[in-house]
Amino acid sequence: MKNSTPNALKRTEFLPVVLIGEGIAVGAVSGVVVLLYRVALKYADEWLAEILNFMKRSPVTIVLWFLILLLLALIVGRLLRWEPLISGSGIPQLEGEMVGKLRQCWWRVIAAKFAGGFLSLMAGLSLGREGPSIQLGAMAGKGVSRLTKRGITEEKFLLTCGASAGLSAAFHAPLAGVMFSLEELHKSFSVSLLVSAMCSSVTADFISAQFLGFEPVFRFQLSQELPVQYYWALLLLGLILGLLGVFYNKTTLKVQQIFQSIPHLNETTRLFIPFLMAGVIGFTLPELLGSGHDLVMDLADGQRALGVLVALLALKFLFSLCSFGSGAPGGIFFPLLVLGSMIGTIFATAGVQYFGMSPEYISNFIILAMAGYFTAIVRAPMTGIILIFEMTGSLSQMLSLAIVSIVAYVVATLLKSEPIYESLLNSLLKRRGVEEPPAGAERVLMEFVIRHGSRAADNKIKEIEWPKDSLIVALQRGEREVLPNGDTYLLPSDTLVVMTPARCEGKVYDEMVQLCYHKAETKPQKEWWERKKKNTAGGGHK
Repeated sequence: MKNSTPNALKRTEFLPVVLIGEGIAVGAVSGVVVLLYRVALKYADEWLAEILNFMKRSPVTIVLWFLILLLLALIVGRLLRWEPLISGSGIPQLEGEMVGKLRQCWWRVIAAKFAGGFLSLMAGLSLGREGPSIQLGAMAGKGVSRLTKRGITEEKFLLTCGASAGLSAAFHAPLAGVMFSLEELHKSFSVSLLVSAMCSSVTADFISAQFLGFEPVFRFQLSQELPVQYYWALLLLGLILGLLGVFYNKTTLKVQQIFQSIPHLNETTRLFIPFLMAGVIGFTLPELLGSGHDLVMDLADGQRALGVLVALLALKFLFSLCSFGSGAPGGIFFPLLVLGSMIGTIFATAGVQYFGMSPEYISNFIILAMAGYFTAIVRAPMTGIILIFEMTGSLSQMLSLAIVSIVAYVVATLLKSEPIYESLLNSLLKRRGVEEPPAGAERVLMEFVIRHGSRAADNKIKEIEWPKDSLIVALQRGEREVLPNGDTYLLPSDTLVVMTPARCEGKVYDEMVQLCYHKAETKPQKEWWERKKKNTAGGGHK
């Protein structure tokens, strides 16, 4: 039987080698899909600019454009009704699939996300291409898996490879693509996964670069590194970005809840609000339309007044919130980088006006603020640093980027702000009733690294109550594989391979995270936990 336990384990033995070839294949397919998406969005931007110039000629044509926007909203609403999982960036949906709580139909998502994202950006909504590119790349990877009839365990690796390829092709950032897929999506590290994701990411980047060139997304002219005497400003900037990142997360979730709770609004009528806003902004402040790439490049000249910058930040922030909160297909990844750049410009402009800072360092602070703001919101500091480095082509700011990102990360953590994509996933699962995957005979293998101080660390296997319907099938300790039994002593940094039925994947994943990643209880907590277990039904394998 194809999905039997012996076959699944045998397949796993050769998985590292197999994944290299599959990673290249997924990278090629994902690279082509995301390349086509980028080209489509490029035409969308050009067409939007031409349309707005034409429509400004008379009141009649202005009214006509608003009617066209309503029509575009109706079409996108139909796509959302046909495939609800294309809503938003797509990264929370992918995270939900990685932990077994969502199942996406790969070809429906590719078709609907491609069309919905194109129409939303052509209308001028403040959304990004990166989230859709990651989802499109991952779904291309899933398509390769389904067409070649791979198992669910192997499919998870191909989803990760596809996500790496998607981000790489979207931003010409292969290293950031790999880091994001490991840091944010797969949430575990293995050499085989790293190599396969890198193969996929590099392949997709190569394909994209052949048509769109090797130029970085942002081309800032940095005259020199930030002097040491300005490093005090990095701490202050990191603090501000951490606070604003927490505010962004809370308001994003709140606006999404407001859209969901307004009576008589559905998938389509919610879209009318941001689409009509795009029409108004298009005839008043067109630089705020779309993802905001050109706006970032204009900020570096330092010619705008401080009050104007604050007003633009507030309007871009509100427009981005409404665009994403409505459920339109599009990401927050790039818009939040734009918002970060605007915060950095305001910070640097204030420094120039009130603290005698040289204007030549404005570009430095734009780059630093993008990384710090991304880190505070997404809580993926390594991805943020590497992404900004690859997007700008500047290696000289590594120390400054690290300082700002770490401070922003610490501030957001101390304020107990959840990473945005985890919060969005929880919100999505609540709306969908947290449906478990249908029952099936296929088994899934999951890897978990035991952290220092976790509940599983420094205990024998038989001393731990493992999730029901789970089985520990392998234990990796450094370069050596240990055959696990009840008396096996678990050490920090050990990697457990756990098998479970596909229908139980989400529940087992959550319980294993509690055991392997969370801190052990104190003695009073353990006594409370024992009393609770005696009063509730449950059980697990020993």
